[in-house]
Amino acid sequence: MSEAASGQQHPIGIYLKIWALLFVLSFFSYLVDYFHLQGFWRWSLILLFMFLKAGFIVAIFMHLSWERLSLKYVLLLPLVAIVVLIALMAIEGDYTFLTRQTFFDT
Repeated sequence: MSEAASGQQHPIGIYLKIWALLFVLSFFSYLVDYFHLQGFWRWSLILLFMFLKAGFIVAIFMHLSWERLSLKYVLLLPLVAIVVLIALMAIEGDYTFLTRQTFFDT
């Protein structure tokens, strides 16, 4: 059977290395809670580890590393959408905070 007919497949070693890396990233996620990080650092690290784990799962286990355009769309478009939504929430939060301050100051 030709390689094209059977599809491209990663060696088992890559799966084991990514699996171990996912455990390491999960361990770092737990350390964020263990050290009681709060505020910006907490959410930045949690989002970073979450996106890294999701990226590795999608790229390796879902075999998208062979399809570059699909990989770009699957990884970059949701990330851009989330960043835009976070920016909109921050703008809305500042507006709400400012209106509350001006309301209570008068």
